[in-house]
Amino acid sequence: MKLVFAGTPEVAVPALDALLASGRHEVAAVVTRPDAPAGRGRRLVASPVAQRAEEAGIEVLKPNRPRDEEFLARLREIGPDCCPVVAYGALLPRVALDVPVHGWVNLHFSLLPAWRGAAPVQHSIMAGDEITGASTFLIEEGLDSGPVYGTVTEEIRPTDTSGDLLTRLAFAGAGLLAATMDGIEDGTLKAVPQPTEGITLAPKITVEDAQIDWATPALRVDRVVRGCTPAPGAWTTFRGERLKLIQVVPVPERTDLAPGALDVGKNNVYVGTGSYAVELHWVQAQGKKPMRAADWARGVRITSGESVGS
Repeated sequence: MKLVFAGTPEVAVPALDALLASGRHEVAAVVTRPDAPAGRGRRLVASPVAQRAEEAGIEVLKPNRPRDEEFLARLREIGPDCCPVVAYGALLPRVALDVPVHGWVNLHFSLLPAWRGAAPVQHSIMAGDEITGASTFLIEEGLDSGPVYGTVTEEIRPTDTSGDLLTRLAFAGAGLLAATMDGIEDGTLKAVPQPTEGITLAPKITVEDAQIDWATPALRVDRVVRGCTPAPGAWTTFRGERLKLIQVVPVPERTDLAPGALDVGKNNVYVGTGSYAVELHWVQAQGKKPMRAADWARGVRITSGESVGS
């Protein structure tokens, strides 16, 4: 088939690579978000997908909005059979959805209908799921509600951050998306409507969502830290300034600390929660680089009775 691939961040690049390597389909163009400011100089930088497409000599389309007439005219001119999508980042209007014969097929990082929305991987970790996966589905105008072509499953490991898990899903999902294109082309794959039960939503995680509530149990604290790593980054406050939490480890034997209370040893920093303590392993103070929590504690000279959080 002739394909137009839509995607923006680094997590979409493995899928583009899989389609380019398949040898079975032609990736005629790539659709991605416009260049965005990045780095200290806030210089405009092309998206990872755009950079990869340019390396491969593929036409790159960067509409401000997918309903822009200039973009739609070029899409019709290309005449794709199907448009595979991975984390494109913009809502596709009906007028665009109707262009390819086989529609737009999205690779979504959950087992639909679980975790429809922008942050499925983060929410699956924060909810304590043991299994997640990726799904390919036909995009409709509803939120991730279209019929499903296929799925792959992935175990959530006890120490997984959302970054760890998303990296594995990006590569497993790339193979799934390529296989889905093959199945659509040869007519062996039909999309199946999603179940009406088991629907959960995964809205974007905000900075406010990433603030740790020390009154919640230790397992919840650990899941929020892992789910919000690397972005937007779990955090608390210490002496009125924000402290980013990069890694914590639950310590069931420490039940003697009140929520938020600090206990500092020579090489350990413990914080009380609503159940038992967690040990801080890696933190990042405001304006500083990430460091081991014990080094941070020595630097700020924590005194007896101090705590984190409000």
